[in-house]
Amino acid sequence: MGTSKLLLAAGLLSALPVQAETFYEMSGKVTADLRYFTQDAKFQNQDYDTNLSFTVEPEFYWEWNDGNDNLTFTPFLRIDENDSQRTHGDIRELSWVHIGDDWELRTGIRKVFWGVTEFQHLVDVINQTDAVDDFDGEDKLGQQMINLSLVRDWGIVDLYLLPGFRERTFVGDEGRLRAGLAVNDDHTTYESGAGKNHIDTAIRWSHTLGDFDLGAYWFRGTNRDPKLQAKNVNGSTVLAPYYEQMDQIGFDLQATIDSWLWKIEGIHRDTSSENYWAAQGGFEYTFYGIQESAADLGVLLEYGWDERGTDADAAIQNDLFMGARLALNDAESTEMLAGISHDIDYDSQSLIIEASRRVGDDWKISLDGRFFSSDDPADLSYSINQDDHLQLTVERYF
Repeated sequence: MGTSKLLLAAGLLSALPVQAETFYEMSGKVTADLRYFTQDAKFQNQDYDTNLSFTVEPEFYWEWNDGNDNLTFTPFLRIDENDSQRTHGDIRELSWVHIGDDWELRTGIRKVFWGVTEFQHLVDVINQTDAVDDFDGEDKLGQQMINLSLVRDWGIVDLYLLPGFRERTFVGDEGRLRAGLAVNDDHTTYESGAGKNHIDTAIRWSHTLGDFDLGAYWFRGTNRDPKLQAKNVNGSTVLAPYYEQMDQIGFDLQATIDSWLWKIEGIHRDTSSENYWAAQGGFEYTFYGIQESAADLGVLLEYGWDERGTDADAAIQNDLFMGARLALNDAESTEMLAGISHDIDYDSQSLIIEASRRVGDDWKISLDGRFFSSDDPADLSYSINQDDHLQLTVERYF
């Protein structure tokens, strides 16, 4: 966590009013997760079968002015047994929100999520991926921003000013689920002369029309997906991130029709090196009260397409996804998701299984499995085809 973030934290916390009607609450969670890899490692410096990791993520919340002002502070810390790059801290959120009659102003470090599909979120562009937490792209770093949200009869318009860029985190030389060459972010370069101080902007419109939830946006700024360039550093070859500037437009649509959820996301990205379209779409159909029980079973099917085809530097370019989601709707919130993806170009597959259950009021236990099958070295998933693993996660909420 840099000096600028600490100064921002001090400034926002000092702005809190000292008065009796201020509401304060602290919550959060601590987590322990244990990974068991079912195969020997593929690369050097990965000579372990198990990996233990601990995280702590408290949340501090203040509210005043009859609920029209609030401040949230959410720090994050992970300590990892084997990978020094995975041991890291971050401020996930440190933001002040002021609510007006038909507008909101949100200032500070925040996380913003856009997207409707299950297996890939193409349109989610504001926050940087925290790739050391997990390889699936779901975990994000906090992003500095000023966000003005305007509520109108014809939709919600969000304006974003994003001062300062967050570099993606990468698994270290000792980490698993990485390519053969480790990423060395000490040699990161930028297309913009402003580097990580470039100011990005975005505007998004969202609206609900009957059964349809729609969103569209335009983003201009530093590409969150770096190009990885091979460089020789002290006689060793490493991958160094290079961040281009980009213009990206995106749209997302979800239609809720009876037991059907129809979903689609699409983007057009324009950079100095390439210009392309990509899309992800599909459906989820839910069987409610299966076998006259309280349980629901959802069946999912999605397809991911990238105009660049096998020239894409993305893992999903011509992929079919199938899955099922089971929710028991019991007091313990027992849920399970299983999905399989098939890369049509490379004839490779991956399987994910995620199951979770609450234990008492304060505990949650999850068991995840990830399994990969790829025989083509040109396939981006080939480098992790020996990283099949099970992960047991225990979370304690407070």
